[in-house]
Amino acid sequence: IEIHPGAKIGRRFFIDHGMGVVIGETAEIGDDVLMYQGVVLGGTSLEKKKRHPTLGNNVVVGTGAIVLGAVNIGDNARIGAGSVVISDVPPGAIAVGVPGRIGLGFSAKEIQALEHGKLPDPIADAIQFVMKRQGQLEERIKKLESLDR
Repeated sequence: IEIHPGAKIGRRFFIDHGMGVVIGETAEIGDDVLMYQGVVLGGTSLEKKKRHPTLGNNVVVGTGAIVLGAVNIGDNARIGAGSVVISDVPPGAIAVGVPGRIGLGFSAKEIQALEHGKLPDPIADAIQFVMKRQGQLEERIKKLESLDR
Protein backbone atom coordinates (compact mmCIF):
# COMPACT_ATOMS: atom_id res chain seq x y z
CA ILE A 1 0.00 0.00 0.00
CA GLU A 2 1.42 3.37 -1.03
CA ILE A 3 -0.37 6.44 0.33
CA HIS A 4 1.23 9.82 -0.31
CA PRO A 5 1.44 11.82 2.93
CA GLY A 6 -0.40 14.69 1.24
CA ALA A 7 -3.53 12.60 0.54
CA LYS A 8 -6.63 13.43 2.60
CA ILE A 9 -8.43 10.40 3.98
CA GLY A 10 -11.79 10.29 5.76
CA ARG A 11 -13.01 8.20 8.66
CA ARG A 12 -13.50 4.44 8.49
CA PHE A 13 -11.61 4.12 5.20
CA PHE A 14 -10.93 0.43 4.58
CA ILE A 15 -8.58 -1.25 2.13
CA ASP A 16 -9.43 -4.93 1.71
CA HIS A 17 -6.36 -6.93 0.62
CA GLY A 18 -4.16 -3.86 0.15
CA MET A 19 -1.57 -5.27 -2.25
CA GLY A 20 -0.74 -2.80 -5.01
CA VAL A 21 -2.90 0.11 -3.81
CA VAL A 22 -1.51 3.54 -4.76
CA ILE A 23 -3.07 6.81 -3.55
CA GLY A 24 -1.60 10.02 -4.97
CA GLU A 25 -0.66 13.29 -3.30
CA THR A 26 -3.78 15.37 -4.00
CA ALA A 27 -6.27 12.49 -3.67
CA GLU A 28 -9.17 13.01 -1.28
CA ILE A 29 -11.15 10.09 0.14
CA GLY A 30 -14.43 10.54 2.01
CA ASP A 31 -15.84 8.62 4.97
CA ASP A 32 -16.76 4.91 4.84
CA VAL A 33 -14.94 4.22 1.58
CA LEU A 34 -14.10 0.60 0.70
CA MET A 35 -11.24 -0.09 -1.68
CA TYR A 36 -9.94 -3.45 -2.91
CA GLN A 37 -6.48 -4.59 -3.99
CA GLY A 38 -4.63 -3.08 -6.91
CA VAL A 39 -6.55 0.22 -6.96
CA VAL A 40 -4.73 3.31 -8.24
CA LEU A 41 -5.88 6.87 -7.55
CA GLY A 42 -3.43 8.48 -9.94
CA GLY A 43 -2.57 11.89 -11.28
CA THR A 44 -2.41 13.03 -14.88
CA SER A 45 0.16 15.81 -14.66
CA LEU A 46 3.18 16.94 -12.70
CA GLU A 47 1.86 20.46 -12.07
CA LYS A 48 1.46 21.56 -8.46
CA LYS A 49 -2.35 21.67 -8.52
CA LYS A 50 -5.23 19.26 -7.85
CA ARG A 51 -4.39 16.31 -10.10
CA HIS A 52 -5.73 13.22 -8.31
CA PRO A 53 -9.30 11.94 -7.74
CA THR A 54 -11.75 12.95 -5.05
CA LEU A 55 -13.93 10.12 -3.72
CA GLY A 56 -17.13 10.98 -1.86
CA ASN A 57 -18.59 9.13 1.12
CA ASN A 58 -19.58 5.44 0.99
CA VAL A 59 -17.79 4.76 -2.30
CA VAL A 60 -16.69 1.24 -3.28
CA VAL A 61 -13.74 0.84 -5.66
CA GLY A 62 -13.33 -2.66 -7.09
CA THR A 63 -10.18 -4.70 -7.55
CA GLY A 64 -7.67 -3.32 -10.03
CA ALA A 65 -9.66 -0.17 -10.81
CA ILE A 66 -7.70 2.89 -11.92
CA VAL A 67 -9.12 6.36 -11.32
CA LEU A 68 -7.05 9.05 -13.03
CA GLY A 69 -6.96 12.82 -12.82
CA ALA A 70 -8.84 15.43 -10.82
CA VAL A 71 -12.17 13.65 -11.23
CA ASN A 72 -14.97 13.55 -8.68
CA ILE A 73 -16.58 10.28 -7.64
CA GLY A 74 -19.91 11.06 -5.98
CA ASP A 75 -21.27 9.72 -2.70
CA ASN A 76 -22.48 6.09 -2.81
CA ALA A 77 -20.90 5.49 -6.24
CA ARG A 78 -19.38 2.17 -7.29
CA ILE A 79 -16.36 1.65 -9.52
CA GLY A 80 -16.27 -1.81 -11.09
CA ALA A 81 -13.25 -4.09 -10.89
CA GLY A 82 -10.72 -3.42 -13.64
CA SER A 83 -12.36 -0.18 -14.73
CA VAL A 84 -10.38 2.87 -15.83
CA VAL A 85 -12.23 6.03 -14.79
CA ILE A 86 -11.14 9.32 -16.38
CA SER A 87 -14.28 11.43 -15.90
CA ASP A 88 -16.66 12.32 -13.06
CA VAL A 89 -19.04 9.70 -11.67
CA PRO A 90 -22.31 11.08 -10.25
CA PRO A 91 -23.57 10.15 -6.77
CA GLY A 92 -25.10 6.67 -6.59
CA ALA A 93 -23.86 5.66 -10.05
CA ILE A 94 -21.91 2.59 -11.13
CA ALA A 95 -18.97 3.07 -13.49
CA VAL A 96 -17.61 0.03 -15.32
CA GLY A 97 -15.35 -0.66 -18.27
CA VAL A 98 -12.41 0.93 -20.06
CA PRO A 99 -12.95 3.80 -20.12
CA GLY A 100 -15.41 3.76 -17.23
CA ARG A 101 -18.99 4.29 -18.40
CA ILE A 102 -21.94 5.08 -16.19
CA GLY A 103 -24.80 2.67 -15.65
CA LEU A 104 -24.68 0.57 -18.80
CA GLY A 105 -28.39 -0.17 -18.49
CA PHE A 106 -28.48 -1.23 -14.85
CA SER A 107 -31.92 -0.77 -13.28
CA ALA A 108 -32.29 0.90 -9.88
CA LYS A 109 -33.08 -2.55 -8.42
CA GLU A 110 -29.89 -4.04 -9.89
CA ILE A 111 -27.80 -1.14 -8.58
CA GLN A 112 -29.26 -1.60 -5.10
CA ALA A 113 -28.57 -5.35 -5.35
CA LEU A 114 -24.87 -4.57 -5.85
CA GLU A 115 -24.64 -2.86 -2.47
CA HIS A 116 -21.59 -4.23 -0.69
CA GLY A 117 -22.64 -6.88 1.78
CA LYS A 118 -25.82 -7.69 -0.15
CA LEU A 119 -24.25 -9.54 -3.05
CA PRO A 120 -25.87 -12.78 -4.23
CA ASP A 121 -24.76 -16.03 -2.63
CA PRO A 122 -24.55 -18.65 -5.41
CA ILE A 123 -24.00 -21.50 -2.92
CA ALA A 124 -27.15 -20.63 -0.97
CA ASP A 125 -29.06 -20.28 -4.26
CA ALA A 126 -27.88 -23.73 -5.39
CA ILE A 127 -28.86 -25.33 -2.07
CA GLN A 128 -32.27 -23.67 -2.22
CA PHE A 129 -32.78 -24.95 -5.77
CA VAL A 130 -31.80 -28.52 -4.80
CA MET A 131 -34.13 -28.47 -1.78
CA LYS A 132 -37.04 -27.22 -3.90
CA ARG A 133 -36.38 -29.88 -6.53
CA GLN A 134 -36.14 -32.56 -3.83
CA GLY A 135 -39.57 -31.54 -2.55
CA GLN A 136 -41.03 -31.75 -6.07
CA LEU A 137 -39.55 -35.22 -6.59
CA GLU A 138 -40.84 -36.45 -3.22
CA GLU A 139 -44.35 -35.31 -4.16
CA ARG A 140 -44.05 -37.10 -7.48
CA ILE A 141 -42.94 -40.32 -5.76
CA LYS A 142 -45.93 -40.12 -3.40
CA LYS A 143 -48.28 -39.79 -6.38
CA LEU A 144 -46.69 -42.75 -8.15
CA GLU A 145 -46.82 -44.90 -5.01
CA SER A 146 -50.52 -44.10 -4.54
CA LEU A 147 -51.22 -45.31 -8.10
CA ASP A 148 -49.68 -48.72 -7.36
CA ARG A 149 -52.12 -49.45 -4.53
